[in-house]
Amino acid sequence: MALRVFIVEDNPLIRTNLIETLVELAAIEVVSFSNGAPEANRWFGAHRHGWDLAVIDLFLAEGNGLAVLGEIRTRSAHQRVVVLSNYATPALRARCAALGADAVFDKSTELDAFLDYVRAIEGRP
Repeated sequence: MALRVFIVEDNPLIRTNLIETLVELAAIEVVSFSNGAPEANRWFGAHRHGWDLAVIDLFLAEGNGLAVLGEIRTRSAHQRVVVLSNYATPALRARCAALGADAVFDKSTELDAFLDYVRAIEGRP
């Protein structure tokens, strides 16, 4: 069964590349995506059990990823939340963890670690 992924990323090029990479390297189904926090929060509110992995950028066209983290803080045990950002500073990592993120990765330096994480929760080597 494919890992159901929701992506919160406002940069269309990054989002497209991320989706293509995930589909190529892991058994995933992108169930939807959002450009901003309000839209993402509406989707999560309407689909509480319709996802397995949320991939969230911090800086968005509308709102920010911290607001999304707050919205999905209460979730099922199997659901994972990952922050993928260019600004994965120690302070932001701590803030994301406090809001319930399971992992935080820097887009520019930790993409391989992020993909390893996705493979691990998907159950692939």
